[in-house]
Amino acid sequence: MKNILTIVKKELRRFFSDRRLVITALLPGILIYAVYSIMGGAMAENFGEDEDIVYVVYAENLPDSVKAMCDGAGKFQFREGFDTQKITDGDAHLAVRFPADFEAMIGGYDSLSGQPAPHVEIYYDSTETESYNAYNTLFTILSQYESALSNKFDVNPGDTVYDLASDEAMTAQIFAMMLPMLLMMLLFSGCMAVAPESIAGEKERGTIATLLITPIARHELAIGKILSLSLIALFSGTSSFIGTILSLPKLMGGTAELDASVYTPTDYVVLLLVILSTVLVMISLIAILSALAKSVKEAGTIVTPFMVLNMLLGLSAMFGEGAAPGLYWYCIPLYNSVQCMTGVFSFAWSPLQIVLTVSVNLLFACGMAAVLTRLFSSEKVMFSR
Repeated sequence: MKNILTIVKKELRRFFSDRRLVITALLPGILIYAVYSIMGGAMAENFGEDEDIVYVVYAENLPDSVKAMCDGAGKFQFREGFDTQKITDGDAHLAVRFPADFEAMIGGYDSLSGQPAPHVEIYYDSTETESYNAYNTLFTILSQYESALSNKFDVNPGDTVYDLASDEAMTAQIFAMMLPMLLMMLLFSGCMAVAPESIAGEKERGTIATLLITPIARHELAIGKILSLSLIALFSGTSSFIGTILSLPKLMGGTAELDASVYTPTDYVVLLLVILSTVLVMISLIAILSALAKSVKEAGTIVTPFMVLNMLLGLSAMFGEGAAPGLYWYCIPLYNSVQCMTGVFSFAWSPLQIVLTVSVNLLFACGMAAVLTRLFSSEKVMFSR
């Protein structure tokens, strides 16, 4: 037992005397708490119903009984007429059509007669959060009214498409919500697969010494490492991205018409530029952390918190309303990439945003290359054990 306690004390002393190990062990829990807290708040803000909102509804033949129930909810502002174009133009949330003499029809309807029941049509746009919430709220009210009347009318029956969202809008919404997060994760995984082995691996095997004594400038070595690793990571990320694009319709189970052809060649070129600059940032950052590590395993441990942070940045696209309007957001490396990806997939990008993002990412990568050059020049860092 004495020998066992000696080993336990030794390992605990080694762990708690190394601040990097302690911080690395604590960071995942802190970041996970931050991720889930931010996700919960973002979901409540973006997908929850605003208590103060008033939905604008264009209604035809609106019965007094239904209006009274909706007025009781305090959520609706009804206007005369039936006009679905108002929803498309953003001037209304819903367009509702009741049959003429609706109350008389349901009063004389017999559910056992086999005749079609009177029906109510509610048109909405599922790609607009407020329109979709308005539809759910009104549908719930009418369903409760229908149940109270022993199912004497139907809401949105038959095969008619009541959702006014176009296939292009549906594709843009789903792609803008999912693909930035997937791209950020795939690109980071590709960088993680090559950078630690190339730098920390050479330190661990001792081959870095041979490389450093060759007649080559340290900055040339740093830039060469970053560029070569970026190309490999870009190849891996591009392959994963193509696979994701092709499999996403199957992942959705046919619930939405997803067609990547709605994007133009210009959109794909812009996306490629953003991805390339993003990979340079990721590779340069992981390269520096790998240079500070003593082994590939330690490099992986050090980089893990940044992987969680990268996932958090990707998740921000799922809970936003599109690309950020302020240009200052595009001065933050990696976060600016997420915003540009969201903008491209939602058809909301501007040339200024793209130029600013790519420029900031390239400057950041150059700065990290300078830091990596200094690390390569430090014998204390390169030959630490």
